[in-house]
Amino acid sequence: MWQRRPSVVKTPCAKLLTMNRREFLKSAGAAALAAGMPEVLSAGERQKSAVGLAAPKLDKVRVGFIGVGARGSGHVEQMLLLDGVEVNAICDLYQDLADRSANACEQKGRKRPATYVNGKDEYKKMLQRDDLDIVIIATPWEEHTRMAVDAMNNGKHAFTEVPAAITVDQCWHLVETCEKTQKHCMMLENVCYGREELMVLNMCRQGVFGELLHGEAAYIHDLRGQMHDLPRGTGSWRTWHYIKRNGNLYPTHGLGPICQYMGINRGDRMDFLSSVSSNSRVREIYAKEHFPEDHQWRKAKFICGDINTTIVRTVMGRTIMIQWDEQLPRPYSRLNLIQGTKGVWGGFPDRIVVEGKTSTEGWQQGRDLQTWYDAYDHPLWKKVASDPANQGGHGGMDFVMLWRIVYCLRNGLPLDQDVYDAASWSVISPLSEKSVANRGRSLDVPDFTRGKWQTTKPLGIVS
Repeated sequence: MWQRRPSVVKTPCAKLLTMNRREFLKSAGAAALAAGMPEVLSAGERQKSAVGLAAPKLDKVRVGFIGVGARGSGHVEQMLLLDGVEVNAICDLYQDLADRSANACEQKGRKRPATYVNGKDEYKKMLQRDDLDIVIIATPWEEHTRMAVDAMNNGKHAFTEVPAAITVDQCWHLVETCEKTQKHCMMLENVCYGREELMVLNMCRQGVFGELLHGEAAYIHDLRGQMHDLPRGTGSWRTWHYIKRNGNLYPTHGLGPICQYMGINRGDRMDFLSSVSSNSRVREIYAKEHFPEDHQWRKAKFICGDINTTIVRTVMGRTIMIQWDEQLPRPYSRLNLIQGTKGVWGGFPDRIVVEGKTSTEGWQQGRDLQTWYDAYDHPLWKKVASDPANQGGHGGMDFVMLWRIVYCLRNGLPLDQDVYDAASWSVISPLSEKSVANRGRSLDVPDFTRGKWQTTKPLGIVS
């Protein structure tokens, strides 16, 4: 168990609680509410918060990569397009993948980075280098936390693919380490940098939808085909999660933007959740239809429900629905719906209703949305997406995300996403698993900021 930070809960409707975990668990009914509750430390033991963390300016951002398969190799290629970036080291389990990204550096006229390929712990040797400022981690989910923690403990800023963690303790470990080292720990939630999501954030900040009351987030993506990614593709490790776990396994793509719209961890926070899953059916059907009788996927027992629905209520009384489905035959969607007292935006397809400006009898969508984009397109998107160096990557959002990270590091600015976002967005997975296993029983969402959410300003509209 990781050492825990002070557990102080302040809400408009609750008195101040300063009891430690053991005392709290003794109180009536506390066992059902104790998920992720941190232990209390004395004032002398408290670490500095990472809220608003701004590291010293970097004249040049020197990067090391851990994992350069399908996702990581794309990050290498995008980073090579940015000014002020130097790729110095690459680590992977496979020599050919490491060489592919190292060759890409040379093809762009850069020096060839050192490569590390001798096993799962080889990255630790790479982290001992003194010519790395940041490390980008794009490995299987279960490796993200330990690699990010090791990076920070070795004096590097950690940038990890999603999710940042898959257990409650891992979430706390990231927070503790970031606070101790005062090194950035950011989850690379690229969807927060999509054109639509940035525009809707701008609209929310300008009050277009009034007081925000409800959001709907999802990751609906038929990924059954990944089961063929053997022996070393994404499906080689990701498929095992569907065999061992039952809940929302991948919440952050839809949830991240909704949390930014609502100011989660910045004026509000997620309070508690309840989660249910459907039966598990289609992966077993798919395995029988596409793999021979003696194949490991034919022998496997899939337990993860084909669709999971999680409902969150925030301290300030807002609600968020989060759905996950990576297997049913259904078009891709992240939902991206935000409802306020004056109107609503919905994604997939994009559509809007604003009282007094559109009819409330039907959606305004399609070509009629151009006037909204003209008025509210985010200045960051307008500046960076049109950069000739932008080679796309999920519609351009990958480039905008990496551009913004490098810009913040070189100018000594706080990042748009911090370790508290990484923890609170990722913790939905393990809490949903616990709730599903207990008939949808509600569970508290830990306050990783330890009360700092009350005084932290929402993410602004940067130019």
